[in-house]
Amino acid sequence: MTENKNDIKNYSDLGFMCGLEIHQRLATAEKLFCSCPTHGAKETTRLDPEISRYQRAVAGELGDVDRSALFEEKKRTRFVYRVNNEASCIVDLDEEPPHGMNNDALAVALSIAKSLGMTIPDELEPMRKEVVDGSNPSAFQRTTKVGMNGRITINDHEVLITGMMLEEESAGIIEKGEDSTVYDTSRIGIPLVEIDTYPYLRSPSEAKNVALRIGLLLRLTGKVQRGIGSIRQDVNVSISGGARTEIKGLQEVNTIDGFIENEVKRQQALLALKEEAESRGLGDPDRVIDITARLHSTSVRIVANELRAGGVVLGVRIPFGGGLLGREINPDRRLGSEISDYAKMGGVNGIIHSDEDLAAYGFSESELKEVRAALSVKPGDAFILIAGSKAKVYVAMDFALQRVSMVRQGVPLETRGVLNTDTCTTRFLRPLPGGSRMYPETDLTPINVTGDMLARAMTDAPNPALEEEQLMKDIGNAATTQQLLLSSYLQLYHNIASKTTADRRFVANVLLQKFTELRRAGYSVDVIGEQRIVDVFSRYSSAKITKQGVEEIIKLLSKKDASVDAAIKELGAGRISGKDLERLVEKVSAELQDASPELLAKAIMSKHRLNVDGEELHLMLKRLSK
Repeated sequence: MTENKNDIKNYSDLGFMCGLEIHQRLATAEKLFCSCPTHGAKETTRLDPEISRYQRAVAGELGDVDRSALFEEKKRTRFVYRVNNEASCIVDLDEEPPHGMNNDALAVALSIAKSLGMTIPDELEPMRKEVVDGSNPSAFQRTTKVGMNGRITINDHEVLITGMMLEEESAGIIEKGEDSTVYDTSRIGIPLVEIDTYPYLRSPSEAKNVALRIGLLLRLTGKVQRGIGSIRQDVNVSISGGARTEIKGLQEVNTIDGFIENEVKRQQALLALKEEAESRGLGDPDRVIDITARLHSTSVRIVANELRAGGVVLGVRIPFGGGLLGREINPDRRLGSEISDYAKMGGVNGIIHSDEDLAAYGFSESELKEVRAALSVKPGDAFILIAGSKAKVYVAMDFALQRVSMVRQGVPLETRGVLNTDTCTTRFLRPLPGGSRMYPETDLTPINVTGDMLARAMTDAPNPALEEEQLMKDIGNAATTQQLLLSSYLQLYHNIASKTTADRRFVANVLLQKFTELRRAGYSVDVIGEQRIVDVFSRYSSAKITKQGVEEIIKLLSKKDASVDAAIKELGAGRISGKDLERLVEKVSAELQDASPELLAKAIMSKHRLNVDGEELHLMLKRLSK
């Protein structure tokens, strides 16, 4: 976790600014504002009623309407909610006022705030944060600030925390179509903490290290959910001359630095495009023209399919834009890709533009001549085509032209999502939210923070330094200790350590190294489940299986829904120990007369590798040879 000083200087020279928003679900029994269970979010067993809604933007507390909310409203998406009656209720559907705040969730949040050295307000004020992307049937998320002005130290550098919110989790997307999005209500309302840093992280690697440290602190509470989606990191990035860009939903902390590095490169490329656009005198897009008649008999499949369905083709000239739309701004991403992302928000499949290989689409020279003539395209100009239904294509073209107009701005204020985790590239989601989304929650009263609540928070506050010290005592290896501290297996390690007497270093090595090896080899170790993993180490610590047997049993459990004891029986992996091992040694010794202890050990282990512990066998042979 050491910081490279050259990286810090290089990014400082760019005017680099970066902040994190860490979102972590809490492992409480009930949701934040109702008594529905939180476990229903892990696996939906039943989906009962189904409701559908449209959502629209409303003014915030100060009377302004948020730009991102307006953008979402224009998409006119139909949101469908499949209701899981086992894990959600009419509170989640905004058909009943919220119940009181979950005291367990509040206690966990306060303990985290104390651990971060935050100031906790005397009175907590629940608020509503407008979200009209369909992720909540109510079109808002309840959120409460529980702490502010905290700090965390990384490599002797103090990182400031602006605040922490306790809020509701959103619904989970089941499927997304052109006109509608389907959600499962199980996840709505699960308690979630959001921890935000000031935007003064000095490099991508420092941002990654801060995320790792905050993740450790959260896991040390023992009260957070685990697994894919339970923790998400949003990153805010900008450079001099650029603009704040929010990258949402980074689930793998090890990719955070890669995404930040690529966002910096993207902004640099967009700023270079801005300069070129200004030097060329890039003009505003011309009037949008319906060129359907010009392409009525085209063999270009993506256009012909839309026309057969009754759709239309729109085109527009971009004066002096030739060559700009094909300019690469990130791996496998061009300015045309950015414009296409905007158009897709209108419900079309994307755009066709003049910097592409249009012959590869199937356009003939005569068709391209017709298109250029219809749009009055001159040398040095660019053009865009969009095909789709009349209901969608005009909205899509409006969105696309918004993005074209932003080329002279440089870097637009955007919220972006993960496109490809291998290349660490992103795509446009919506305009960056402003400050007009918050308004008071009228169905809940403020919460007074008592002295008893603060005392409990101080007692429960996680302490990474003490945790590291204790792990070092248990494991005896600094590298393994650091790796375990920052891994997602820390809580599982503690569960195993508290319920078994298995050697701590062996447990850590299996979780950190052996699990990684098995996962790479195609074994789905993450589906085994915590209890069965604990049972494996329990059988090992009670001398029912050997170290070698542990690995083979884990392999079987990753592919088969069986109990640990059933797996031991199926593999014939029961440990041979004590008198049974002594009888085995005597038997092999009689078969291999005058064999040395080394040959005996080799012969026994070749046949009973899973059943015999090598150390016990060595000690027994040493004792019997005297």
